[in-house]
Amino acid sequence: MHRQWQKTFVLIFSGQIFSILTSAMVQFSIIWHLTETTGSAAVLMIAGLAGFMPQALLGPFIGVWLDRWNRKLTMMVADSVIAFSSLVMGAWFLWGDPSLGGVYAILFIRSAATSFHAPSFQAAIPLIAPEEQLTKVAGWHQLVFSASTVLGPALGIAVYSATSLGLVLLLDVAGALLANFMLLLVKIHQPKQKAVQAPSFRKEFTLGWKAFLSVKPVVTITVAMAVFSVVFMPLAMLFPLITLSHFNRGGYSASLIEAVFGIGMILGGALLSVLGSKWRDSTYMSLSLGAIGFACVLSGVVGSEAFLAFAVLSFIMGAAAPLFNGPYMAMIQKSYEPEKLGRVLSFVTSIGLLASPIGLALAGPVVERFGVQMWFFWSGIVVALIGIYLFLKFHRTGKEQRLDQ
Repeated sequence: MHRQWQKTFVLIFSGQIFSILTSAMVQFSIIWHLTETTGSAAVLMIAGLAGFMPQALLGPFIGVWLDRWNRKLTMMVADSVIAFSSLVMGAWFLWGDPSLGGVYAILFIRSAATSFHAPSFQAAIPLIAPEEQLTKVAGWHQLVFSASTVLGPALGIAVYSATSLGLVLLLDVAGALLANFMLLLVKIHQPKQKAVQAPSFRKEFTLGWKAFLSVKPVVTITVAMAVFSVVFMPLAMLFPLITLSHFNRGGYSASLIEAVFGIGMILGGALLSVLGSKWRDSTYMSLSLGAIGFACVLSGVVGSEAFLAFAVLSFIMGAAAPLFNGPYMAMIQKSYEPEKLGRVLSFVTSIGLLASPIGLALAGPVVERFGVQMWFFWSGIVVALIGIYLFLKFHRTGKEQRLDQ
């Protein structure tokens, strides 16, 4: 019985790794397709908005439903919608030439389905793993995600170059179906609801919001995360553009940057899964933001001949990312009751995603006018300052706060 939860995660992750892999292939292939065919930062930012806005707008309300619904079934339905959208766009690319509007629409639908899937998965984790293992499980999750993102861009650009974007999308259908099959093999117990429940959606929504606000350290970290999202999230869309416009390199070089970023994430996730709770969650997050900020600043000043240096800096960013994401999610999972966790996670996710469009809207004009390196440099300054703030906030001498209380 003690090991049963580990067996459950092996089954879930063995399916998710293929789904995440094919999604990473699709994500990179679409971004590169838009970069190569348009060369426009504005187009990339609009694509980013299409991918972020549904999650940001739906997230606060989805949490109420997630705490009512079967979380395993919700994940399976969401994955099925993603698979269907990939099937439609894949067929469209194989037998036609979709307009930018069509690509944006499919990205919008995939994002809406993801807004249900991601918090359902995170809210299910505390129902499976013991509380003292949640930080390590977060490390495993980061490890699985990172391993997929290493291979995803390389495989995506290889399939895209050899065939078409349509085939890449059809492979994503197979990945989603496999993830659903593995979910069928596991059992996830639903949290027991309290005898007296709020009688309306509005009251349940309000209860979720109050629950989120009741843990002040989580609120502080979430606000910091929102500022971080404004400046850093656009970089996910700008990595291919800086490779093409600043370093004058093609698709395989762009996929190499994605790969070294992912390798860094693997090592960072592995480090987190080994260290577990040896340090405070705030320590991991402060170090993560400091390293990411340092790497971004240097990326903003390297010359066009220093592609290898940029690859090293991308590795540092990737290695530092799990040291923020993992402890932050574990902190939330440890701080709230399971029957309220879906609502809290959807609030937290939405706050980050609502901040992201602000960054995307700002990044497009800035990059078009001043160049892509300008955004890297100043985003690094802001991220480093956030890391310093969190360190000072939660490491005051004799008054250090525990994030999981």
